Amino acid sequence: MGQFPRAQCAVAGAATYGVGECPGHSAMEIAMHAALDALDDAGLAAGDIDAVFGCLPGDLFAGLSFAEYLGINPRFTDNNRTGGSSFMSHLVTACHGIAAGAFDTALIAYGSNQRSGGGRLSTPAGWNEWDAMAGAIFPVSAYALAAARHMHEYGTTREQLAEVAVAARQWAAGNPEAFMREPLTIEECVEARIISSPLGKFDCCLVTDGGAAMVVTSTERARDLRKPPVPVLGAAAATWYNSVSQSGDLTTTAAAESGPRAYRSAGIGPADVDVVQLYDAFTINTILFLEDLGFCAKGEGGPFVAGGGIAPGGRLAVNTNGGGLAFGHPGMYGLFAMIEGVRQIRGEGANDIGEVNIALAHGNGGTLSSQASVVLGSMATI
Repeated sequence: MGQFPRAQCAVAGAATYGVGECPGHSAMEIAMHAALDALDDAGLAAGDIDAVFGCLPGDLFAGLSFAEYLGINPRFTDNNRTGGSSFMSHLVTACHGIAAGAFDTALIAYGSNQRSGGGRLSTPAGWNEWDAMAGAIFPVSAYALAAARHMHEYGTTREQLAEVAVAARQWAAGNPEAFMREPLTIEECVEARIISSPLGKFDCCLVTDGGAAMVVTSTERARDLRKPPVPVLGAAAATWYNSVSQSGDLTTTAAAESGPRAYRSAGIGPADVDVVQLYDAFTINTILFLEDLGFCAKGEGGPFVAGGGIAPGGRLAVNTNGGGLAFGHPGMYGLFAMIEGVRQIRGEGANDIGEVNIALAHGNGGTLSSQASVVLGSMATI
């Protein structure tokens, strides 16, 4: 694709819908509510969309379905799936397409009725022949394996993992849209039922319904729309494997590649980031990604989050909506992380952390398999 088109494209509209429980709605209906709200947020109509990106839990042709439901004939559709990182990758493709003149305005959408539809977070392994042999539980056992290795290599503790879950609840407490807002303590996390050792109940993300959508267009066009544009300064994706059994170092993820490339394309470094939105499907994710994305050295993620390091008032604002551990996790969370970054830059976040000029949103797919990083900025950054 060539060099990322820094700040040539911007998020013009963003919305979430039905987070938590949304009974009586199909995944498509939830996604379409979010899409229409995102279009309204931008001051646009469905007919203004000429590129559609997205995926649904049970629809292999979701890009076609989205276009059909919207009643449009887009120039480009894409429902590439890399798990929860899919939507960051969709944004990469959308920005390149807009910058190249292939299309003008893109919709990225997702919806899931996982909770009301009776879905579960974990299922017996069977997604590939290598991991199935071990009798692992998908996907939690893969993340438990990474957590156990990190504990072995660096002395990370269950209390430090618990700090991630507790911080998420503290952010969620200030967000009316969050599904799980009740207080949580370190002790409750450590004493909770083990799901896949060493990960317990509160180390695992929620199972919720929910939809999200973003409208992306050229920054020049976005200046004339309803809301302040949020330019996409940089973005990159990296995939190192599918099956966790084929990974090299369990304590390092492809975020160590996608993050630096996203920073370079944006012309910034980790120290320039005001707020971080990470795909926290499990507590170990947050620790791994903080290290791999350069916010602390490898092996120092546990001490970094300790003592409320990423909670409100801590050294770094992380997952300010509550994340997948407390806000909501309807199967794939990546799009929600980007939307929270947009809201923080606009000053629309439920938890106002003050002026935000640069937000990093990072997505994870598979079993730490695919990583994608997006740097969003305010208009002051271009």
